[in-house]
Amino acid sequence: MNKITIVRPEESQPARAVWYDRKKYVTVTFIVHKPKDVQVDIQPDKMILYCKNDTDDVFYNVLPFYENIEINDSRERVYDRSIHILLRKIKPDYSWPRLQKDEPSWISVDFDNWRDWENEVEDGKEEFDMYADMIKEMSSKNKGEAPDMDDLDSD
Repeated sequence: MNKITIVRPEESQPARAVWYDRKKYVTVTFIVHKPKDVQVDIQPDKMILYCKNDTDDVFYNVLPFYENIEINDSRERVYDRSIHILLRKIKPDYSWPRLQKDEPSWISVDFDNWRDWENEVEDGKEEFDMYADMIKEMSSKNKGEAPDMDDLDSD
């Protein structure tokens, strides 16, 4: 497997990025309009992104991770207006409070996709138990008399 070597260009700017956390993955989206010449180097402790946009502005990002990731199960995908990076956590079910130890100004949290998944199972169980109790209560009380179904007879 050939390893990509991305050299920092003399004149570049960081691409704006948003991220969110899930149980097994961390997703990072770099906002670049019509990206081209995209190069992504994903390493266990960091990733490097190099690309240009439609006006040939050069973007270069180095992103040291909060925790190490699994490089063989991490992927990137280029779209018209963004570059999506899916990073597989080595420790699943562990919430990352930040994407990296020091949060630079070009990274923000993607609150549209953020979810507090740590308590999901417990919250769902509690909701299910409340629903089951409600059904049990409804079936044991308020039964009353059986309805009169004389009008259903066919003549």
